[in-house]
Amino acid sequence: MKFATVEEADGSVRCGVVDGATLRRLPVGTTVLGLLRSGTLHEAGAAAGDPIALAGLRLLPPLEVPTVRDFVAFEEHIEAMAGTTPEAWYDAPTFYFGNPYAMIGAHDDVAAPPGCTLLDFELEVAAVVGRAGTDLTPDAAREHIAGYTIFNDWSARDLQRREMQVNLGPCKGKDFATTLGPMLVTADELEHRRDADGFLRLAMSVSVNGVEVGRDLLSNMAWRFEDLVAHASRGAQVRPGDVLGSGTCGNGGCLAELWGRSGEQQPPALQPGDVVTMAVEGIGTITNRVVAGNGSAVTTARGRRGAARSGHPRS
Repeated sequence: MKFATVEEADGSVRCGVVDGATLRRLPVGTTVLGLLRSGTLHEAGAAAGDPIALAGLRLLPPLEVPTVRDFVAFEEHIEAMAGTTPEAWYDAPTFYFGNPYAMIGAHDDVAAPPGCTLLDFELEVAAVVGRAGTDLTPDAAREHIAGYTIFNDWSARDLQRREMQVNLGPCKGKDFATTLGPMLVTADELEHRRDADGFLRLAMSVSVNGVEVGRDLLSNMAWRFEDLVAHASRGAQVRPGDVLGSGTCGNGGCLAELWGRSGEQQPPALQPGDVVTMAVEGIGTITNRVVAGNGSAVTTARGRRGAARSGHPRS
């Protein structure tokens, strides 16, 4: 099944099952997250009715996201971004926590955050957790994946480069927008696309203003999604609705990867008016237009140097 959440013409929000060009709506007040938490996603979807044409409806993120973990699971991407692949990268899948409040819909506009002049996209797929668990094995974790969706981790590269010099990880460079959509495709819909090693073999592509700049296969991940879920659950919990991004694919999955390989900022960073379209086989297509951001937002003062270095309390 394919679940979508939409905003209707009167501003009301409904979710339902996508059936071609129609949304078979679920009862008012029903949410995809609520169905995941109650374990009734498939049962509710099978009973969906009250059809309405999808055309003209605003696609919201398929679900309200409680937590976001974004991994870096494509070797080609990390190699292009870092110049080499650190040996520690192979030890275990690495992730950072994203901002669940920054999710935007499949066709929403996106603005660069204040201070950003190097706006970039990142082509990813995300798994959505359907059942709670802790210390899961990969085999068990597969049963905890409810489905998949496209994940565009928008990135302010200039902000990211500066803040990551502190050796902590991305923060404001990744804090402002992540596209999730166009729908949540349940895991059973894609099981037949697994290769001999258990990876989902799905074609992924991204274009800017109609010109393709990146293409890869999801099966080029170094770890399967169930490995990512298992690692996330180690000594911790995963819960229904948690989103786990694959990390950016290789072969042009983002502009910074292309810049790293060529040594030039070509294609150039995104500008207002640019349209970014991502397609993933079996999941769908998302298209977002870049708009002007708020350049007048309040900036943070520089930190004090030498504050309390003596170790003595201030009087």
